[in-house]
Amino acid sequence: MSDVRAGLLDAVPAPLCSGYAEITDLRSRDPWAIGRALATRRRRPSFLPADGRLMLIAADHPARGALAAQGRPTAMHSRTDMLDRLRIALARPGVDGLLATADIAEDLLLLGALEDKVVVASMNRGGLAGSTFELDDRMTGYDPAGVVHSRFDAAKMLNRIDLDDPGTVAMLEAAGRAITELARAGVICMLEPFMSRRVDGAVVNDLSPDAVIKSVHIAQGLGSTSAFTWLKLPVVPDMARVMDATTLPTLLLGGDPSDSPEETFESWASALALPSVRGLVVGRTLLYPPDDDVAGAVDTAVSLVH
Repeated sequence: MSDVRAGLLDAVPAPLCSGYAEITDLRSRDPWAIGRALATRRRRPSFLPADGRLMLIAADHPARGALAAQGRPTAMHSRTDMLDRLRIALARPGVDGLLATADIAEDLLLLGALEDKVVVASMNRGGLAGSTFELDDRMTGYDPAGVVHSRFDAAKMLNRIDLDDPGTVAMLEAAGRAITELARAGVICMLEPFMSRRVDGAVVNDLSPDAVIKSVHIAQGLGSTSAFTWLKLPVVPDMARVMDATTLPTLLLGGDPSDSPEETFESWASALALPSVRGLVVGRTLLYPPDDDVAGAVDTAVSLVH
């Protein structure tokens, strides 16, 4: 990606590190620097901007071993290239923040890229892509206490529901506990539910409207309160009927990158017009567009949200 590094903006206030070698050096010499940086990070005054809509960049796929994008199995092998792309995306006007695991969030924190940004902590990454235990969505990332300690704005969890897998109930129980703990701390919990099943050994999410509606009803009943619960849902056919299943604020997920960005953007625009939809959470589609123009792809998405 020849022009990515050249596209980085330098309007980041007083970063602890200016380059990737410095991050490694700081991590080895002074790991407590991350905690100090978390404690002093400048937070936005409110979770939602004035227009009540959010544009978030997702970067939690690698922690599940999902490293492909645009048909390239090794697209996300390079952490520095991914950080380049994330820094470009986060610096674009109208991008409100990041969804990530601790490793990525803390790299960006040290680089000064999270100042004045919403940060959503990714919690359950245990269901590694392609594994025999892929549907075991246990909490291996942030826990509620870690989210609160990091002074982040929200937490997100994946909730894949397989009615033929007895292990699903353990995920639902863990999710319910986490939602309750986060709500008691006044932290938003973002749920990403799917009705899932194995087909020839591979996990497949059912993206039919009826299946998405069923997943919504199951997820929104988790926890001892729904006061701080949001949803993160795929864009599927008949989104008006899907969104009629909930009164919870909802962000749309970008899904796997498409060979036709125009069709993807058109489907997002249509769904964003629905009253319960509050914005987008998109990762690979914007970070790895077919033409490698990260800034252009992000700007188009921002124009749909804001």
